[in-house]
Amino acid sequence: MTWDNSLVGRSVLVTGGSRGLGREMGLFLAKAGVKLCFTATKKSEKFVKTLQEVTDILGHNNVFADIVDVCNPEAMERLAFLCEEKFSRIDVLINNAGKGITGPLEEIPEEELKSIFETNYFGPLKVIKAVLPAMREQRSGLIINVTSIAGYMGLPYRSAYSATKGALGLTTEALRMELKEFNIKLTNVAPGDFATNIASGRYHAPLKETSPYKENYGKSLALMDEHVDHGEDPQKMGKAVYSIITEKEPKVH
Repeated sequence: MTWDNSLVGRSVLVTGGSRGLGREMGLFLAKAGVKLCFTATKKSEKFVKTLQEVTDILGHNNVFADIVDVCNPEAMERLAFLCEEKFSRIDVLINNAGKGITGPLEEIPEEELKSIFETNYFGPLKVIKAVLPAMREQRSGLIINVTSIAGYMGLPYRSAYSATKGALGLTTEALRMELKEFNIKLTNVAPGDFATNIASGRYHAPLKETSPYKENYGKSLALMDEHVDHGEDPQKMGKAVYSIITEKEPKVH
């Protein structure tokens, strides 16, 4: 493909960038010549492999990676500071870090409901707040929130997940208007099913023998995993965010 030279040297921060969609977006943008910051929640073989791959493409001076918890505001402020220190600015934030959750709402423990909102909703807001001061000062920036097609509809046994993604999508719409005067743009990317390992990291409410939801919940779990296994090529997300970043006026959705 023909690359847009305007991306060369622009700095991009991708949360949850060591695996799944985050990894594919980071690799695709690295090939376009950006300066790449990416995060992971823990140091793993996938983190090390991804770091090596993007470093092979961009060189050590154009890559920064860190192990952070997006739910920790102090960690997010430190991350933004380090990325700005490394690359002088942050041009694009891709809020990708998140996790899944399934189960009958009646049977999902309250602490798990709070946890999924902390990761999928409040976490991205903490990252946004960390990068906004620099973006306002430079009077430019693009924030891409990775939501989900599930955020546009309530799906059975995925109610909590749909709620978190729907909330982030609506917040993006409102914040887009608040930040317009600072020339900071926001957009949602709402993927459907992609062939990634997201299912392995989900919280699954136990499939109880005594549950009144046992039969339908069991069928839904099997169907969800099948959809992921036969999902789209995750490289398509790389192409999608590349197109958004190169648009002069990206759409809100």
